[in-house]
Amino acid sequence: MKLAIVILNWNGAKLLAQYLPSLVKYSPTADIYVIDNASTDDSLKVLENQFPSISVIKNSKNLGFAGGYNEGLKSVKADVYCLLNSDVEVSPNWIQPVMELFQKMPKVAIVQPKILDLKNPHYFEYAGAGGGFIDKLGYPFCRGRIFQTLEKDEGQYDDTTEIFWATGACMFIKSSVFWSLEGFDPEYFAHQEEVDLCWRAKNDGHLVYYMGQSKVYHLGGSTLSNANPHKTYLNFRNSLYSITKNLPRRNALPLIFIRLLLDGVAAFRFLLQLKPRHGWSIFKAHLSFYYNFRKMYHKREKANFILNYYPVKSIVWSYFVNQEKKFNILVKD
Repeated sequence: MKLAIVILNWNGAKLLAQYLPSLVKYSPTADIYVIDNASTDDSLKVLENQFPSISVIKNSKNLGFAGGYNEGLKSVKADVYCLLNSDVEVSPNWIQPVMELFQKMPKVAIVQPKILDLKNPHYFEYAGAGGGFIDKLGYPFCRGRIFQTLEKDEGQYDDTTEIFWATGACMFIKSSVFWSLEGFDPEYFAHQEEVDLCWRAKNDGHLVYYMGQSKVYHLGGSTLSNANPHKTYLNFRNSLYSITKNLPRRNALPLIFIRLLLDGVAAFRFLLQLKPRHGWSIFKAHLSFYYNFRKMYHKREKANFILNYYPVKSIVWSYFVNQEKKFNILVKD
């Protein structure tokens, strides 16, 4: 199977210079591409002068994560795409276990490796960690990372197992599946578009897997940090989008109502924490969701629907009330 590693870049010249050398060194069998989202820094000069073997695809404007990949991947020919953040450092033999999994299990369409923290490599990293899941209220979480609690990597997630979603920080996906799903939803712009893509893939009968024998190290926060209110806005809005699009109507509509109420609680909590800009971001997320609801609802026409959760009724309740902050001690229904 032909593999193309594809990095989406926007004003990340320093990251490219720092992390591309290890990628080139440890990926001899793959073609490497950088999709540039109309950067205004020295990204293109860095690529031309320091990495002439890497193919560059230039988008005419910043289309965000979702739109940027959708546009750029039109020019990439491969059986499997590895969508890789520019702030990821790869390790030796990171590709082989993933490609072998694709060969052994044809129904597997998406694979995520182990994601460790580049700054603290003995711990899992926020974006993806040991594989993504979703609770019965539609909240995404990860093995090895629940909200802001990160687990130490002690080999507990060195397995190969089915997951619900794979992180966009390092996602291997069959190109045929990516295009059959029409790629990422550009309405998301950024954040949680990978949850939506994996959800649609699972609804279409494909498997999403985690491969613990492959590991990469993610810097994280190089685009939007968790302290950025715009990230709060995107996460809350896009989560509502995914519920609207990917659940049967009898489940989606009541859950949307519950989530809107819980979002209000979250906004009030931000106010108590003296973070009014984050509370305002939730309000704006709801306004955008209402405005785009009809458009999102019509996208359901292309969907098949399954109910496939990790058996946790509410990750919020388990974490904040029961103080269950590690994946292996979560209360199961």
